[in-house]
Amino acid sequence: MLIALPLAQVAASFLMKRGTPLTIVSDAVQGLLLVVATAAFVTTTIHFRSNTFHTRLFWILMSTGMFFWLAYQGMWNYFEVIKRVDVPDPFLGDIVLFLHLVPMIAALAVMPHLKGDERDERSRRLDFALLLTWWLFVYVYLVIPWQTVLVDEAIYSNNFNFGYLTEKIVLLVSLAVLAYSAQGGWRHLYGQLLGASALYASSSYVANWAIGHKTYYSGSIYDIPLTVSIAWMAAAPVLATHYDLSHDKPPKPMLGIWITRVSMLALFTLPWAALHAELDATMPGPVRTFRIIVSLLAMVVMGIMVFWRQRLLGAELAYFLDKSQRSFDDLKALQAQLIQSEKMASLGQLVGGAAHEINNPLTAMLGYSDLLNASELAAQEKREASNISEQVRRTKTLVASLLTFARQTPANLSAVDANSVLQTALRLVASPQDAPTVAMNLDLATSMPRVLADSNQFLHVCLHLAGQIASQSDFGILSPLCVRTRQEGNSIVIDFYTGPSLQPPRCDTVLGSEGADKPSTLSLSACCRIVEEHGGRLARPATPDVHAFRLELPIATKSPLGQGSRAAAYAAF
Repeated sequence: MLIALPLAQVAASFLMKRGTPLTIVSDAVQGLLLVVATAAFVTTTIHFRSNTFHTRLFWILMSTGMFFWLAYQGMWNYFEVIKRVDVPDPFLGDIVLFLHLVPMIAALAVMPHLKGDERDERSRRLDFALLLTWWLFVYVYLVIPWQTVLVDEAIYSNNFNFGYLTEKIVLLVSLAVLAYSAQGGWRHLYGQLLGASALYASSSYVANWAIGHKTYYSGSIYDIPLTVSIAWMAAAPVLATHYDLSHDKPPKPMLGIWITRVSMLALFTLPWAALHAELDATMPGPVRTFRIIVSLLAMVVMGIMVFWRQRLLGAELAYFLDKSQRSFDDLKALQAQLIQSEKMASLGQLVGGAAHEINNPLTAMLGYSDLLNASELAAQEKREASNISEQVRRTKTLVASLLTFARQTPANLSAVDANSVLQTALRLVASPQDAPTVAMNLDLATSMPRVLADSNQFLHVCLHLAGQIASQSDFGILSPLCVRTRQEGNSIVIDFYTGPSLQPPRCDTVLGSEGADKPSTLSLSACCRIVEEHGGRLARPATPDVHAFRLELPIATKSPLGQGSRAAAYAAF
């Protein structure tokens, strides 16, 4: 149909003579094309899928402009086709023709090809409303007085043609700028609209020239490019369904600044228009009064819009100030964390140096205690030498853990029996001098798979967790230190708790070496780091009054792996 109707216009213009039949055919063709064009834009508006308001607003405004154009053509056809009379001049329906470009210009000002947040869109919508109101004011100020207040056909035609020409120039310049700056499918769409609008503007200018030279009549050859431009405009939304109309880039700040400046400049022209009407001595009194009243009303309406825009800008400024304050507070917190990290790093270096210095005399003490055990001593003396040797080894284990915390010793991973390590740790906790006051309840599962771990680090973790509970609880027969091991899926679970209950309490709070659940003590933080490096996790009850820990470690795979492949040795956690 978009091809058949323009061809019908061409055939009618060349084959039919001037008269009523040609007028009816020409008006019917243009009316049908505008119906098709309006339906195409409305259909695209309904079915176009977009999550942004300004993209949907673009199609709504374009459809509104086409609807005004169709309404004007309907009024034109009413006089020429139904009543069979010439359209009156001046014609009140000309305001509809003038208005049909205003929503299209507003649609382009929306700039749907650009990304933008909700705050930018609100400000831009108010700027567009200011410009739209100003365009209406221009038409009412220039044209309406000579159409209704004091009828003057010549002045009316000149002012209307000047305003309509200015409108078409603004539309063409806007389309050219958008077609140049956009990319992808939006550039193609703007190009199609630019071509159709340029053809329509040029054909309208030629038709007005022909009217001035008394050579134009409805259905003449001057209507052929006008018909083609309408068909081209109808094809634009159809072609848009095949384009990629995604947002290609964010809006440029300078572009929004210039739109705001133009809208403010439009507001400043209103007092000048009222002043010009007051000082123009050649202007008739009724026209002067009408223009002053229109200028004042427009100032009130646009002033309300400016007030509302400033209110939005104030709210936006408060939002950014609050956001800046939060960013500053976050920066201060980050600075404090960095300072604390530097302190911990320095402390780690200090701990590592001290541990190295302590390790040397401990090695000598262990050697001498082993020599005493190998020599011929009395039974009591050998037991004391054995105790010395055991406590020195315990101290060396703690020193090794300090070196691990300072990240100065690599972990030596191997398949470790968790039950054996636990039994060793509990023997160290229940040393002979503390045996009368400590009661223990062990529930160690049999046939437990081994875990891939560093035995010294694993021993230190178990020793520290049991010691933590021992230092915070009063033990007795009714409240022993309970240790329970079991396998859950691909993990070995070890529970440290105290109390008469045979079941361990729920441990819902997972501790970590970093984050909100970071332990408050340095030693427990070191244990968390060791557990994390072994691919496990450490948890405690959510209630601080309940003393318990839950240690989970992934079981080792059957294939032997080196230390560098430690992560692959763990099952999925």
